Amino acid sequence: MKSRAWIAAAALLGMGVQELAAQGDVNYPAKAVRILVQYPPGGAPDLVARTLGAKLSESLGQPFLVENRPGASGNIATEMVAKAEPDGHTLLLASDGPIVINPGLFAKLPFDPVKDFAPVTLASSVAFFLLATPGFPPNSVQELIALAKANPGKFNFASSGNGSQHHLAGELLNTLAGIRLVHVPYKGFGAGVADAIGGKVELIFGGVSSAVGFVKSGKLKALAVTGSKRYAGLPQVPTVMESGFPGFEINAWFGLMAPARTPRSIIDKLHGEAVKVLRSKETSERLTAQGMDIIAAGPQEFAARISSDTLMWARIIKESGAKVD
Repeated sequence: MKSRAWIAAAALLGMGVQELAAQGDVNYPAKAVRILVQYPPGGAPDLVARTLGAKLSESLGQPFLVENRPGASGNIATEMVAKAEPDGHTLLLASDGPIVINPGLFAKLPFDPVKDFAPVTLASSVAFFLLATPGFPPNSVQELIALAKANPGKFNFASSGNGSQHHLAGELLNTLAGIRLVHVPYKGFGAGVADAIGGKVELIFGGVSSAVGFVKSGKLKALAVTGSKRYAGLPQVPTVMESGFPGFEINAWFGLMAPARTPRSIIDKLHGEAVKVLRSKETSERLTAQGMDIIAAGPQEFAARISSDTLMWARIIKESGAKVD
């Protein structure tokens, strides 16, 4: 009898602990939440983080504070979140570069993109333009390839740095088209686009949201867009796939991630609120105006995207021989 009483008491105690833990998750967030961004203010990742943060603050009743921690190709912010307490109060606005590209570029990383994180929501994505300085003769990818084949190694393409998506996009075009455009790395898109506008380099890849103004003003011309569909703001610009390369599709994505071992109930709560924000008319209009596509995918879909993109970028990096600075 004593044994049965002890078991019953233990069971009740266990239920109490579980209920307490569940109650703690229900009360999440209990304090201000930090969203770390891997890049400086002003870019697409920062826009997504601040848009989500402002609306999550309203719906969840605690401040969601955006902190930009750039450096080391995005690895600094990523490592900080990987090592943070897994209670949902430190989150990462993840860009694909540090999560799926850096594993193929760095011999060793201070975090494991899969084991150290819990995907929450794949928020949005944005394609790139292949841009040319106005005085460069080609007006299409086909014309560019013909000219490049006739003049191997003569023409340059700028990027925002070695190992960046802009760099790897150019190397993928080199591989698929059998041409040799020479890579010129810059410290950020701003420096590279200034030289492209000035005619010091012929070509540059740039995110739609960052580059569309230069195209509409006539400072650069867009030869193609790297996504699976044309950009609605410039529907006359074809995709690279439409230009004869069906395997060429590159999009940068942005998503919310938490440290591994964050309680599932917190992940689910964050995901549910984030999806409401992303699918709201206000947020959708704000992000699509910047050339982004709303995805709002769940943890499983996000994890699958990370897995497939890691394999894709590893192959591109290996074939191109790309290296970090």
